[in-house]
Amino acid sequence: MQSIQESIILETSLSGVERFSRGKVRDVYRLGDQLLIVATDRLSAFDVVLPTGIPDKGRVLTQMSIFWFDLLSNVTATHFLTADVDAYPAVLHPFRAQLEGRSMLVKRADMAPIECVARGYLAGSGWKEYRAGGTVCGIPLPKGLQESSKLPQPIFTPSTKAQTGHDENISFEQMAGIVGADTAHKLRDLTLAIYTRAASYAETRGIIIADTKFEFGFIDGKLVLGDEVLTPDSSRFWPLDAYKPGQAQNSYDKQYVRDYLEEIRWNKQPPAPALPPEVAHRTSEKYRQAYRLLTGKEL
Repeated sequence: MQSIQESIILETSLSGVERFSRGKVRDVYRLGDQLLIVATDRLSAFDVVLPTGIPDKGRVLTQMSIFWFDLLSNVTATHFLTADVDAYPAVLHPFRAQLEGRSMLVKRADMAPIECVARGYLAGSGWKEYRAGGTVCGIPLPKGLQESSKLPQPIFTPSTKAQTGHDENISFEQMAGIVGADTAHKLRDLTLAIYTRAASYAETRGIIIADTKFEFGFIDGKLVLGDEVLTPDSSRFWPLDAYKPGQAQNSYDKQYVRDYLEEIRWNKQPPAPALPPEVAHRTSEKYRQAYRLLTGKEL
């Protein structure tokens, strides 16, 4: 147990390297027109960062994103450059212990201020809205769908990107007002193309991708896929062999932690409670299992 706890990285410190931003999970550093993205083992739930780290979480997020960047290379350009620490600028080499396996060097992009969400199944907030009025993010859906039903076709449901607090769902028309009609159509079409390709692949590996979110940016005027991609943090992964419409599904994502926090009736206001060791390690195993199933590799 002790060695596992020691391997958890909650925060990086790269002396002499400019820190660009620190998100809920990632520490980002700037190196000219490139960024170094480091996925820590932090975990956020209900938009609050928990004090307990999840073993190997940052490595899973990084390695899974790299896997998808490669698989999707014939669908979209990406911001990814390399995850080989030896190929990083020399200023980063002294920090190998913090960077190995959990970091990637990327091109800096002008990011669109939109979370691009693709939904293929009725779950989470979408299911709640559908029960109330037959829509998901204002999009009318057929009557008679159940919780976890597969949608007739995947839908695109954009949201704002909130620096703090919750993202807000917006209509396609509202998104077009923010980024312009041409970019809005490109974001929607690319989001659905990536989701369709990824979901099709994942089913061959025994996983349903119920929904996921992407972030895109522009590099020299070209739209590229950025940030993390199709990870347990940004997606809802369900085991295909246990899928049963009409109920909530088991998942390979952080829903396990959300369920625990609901059980203890946390008020979802900071500070967040610490997780028991068994919850942290069960969550870690879910993340690692998703990686093994999707990639066919051990972490």
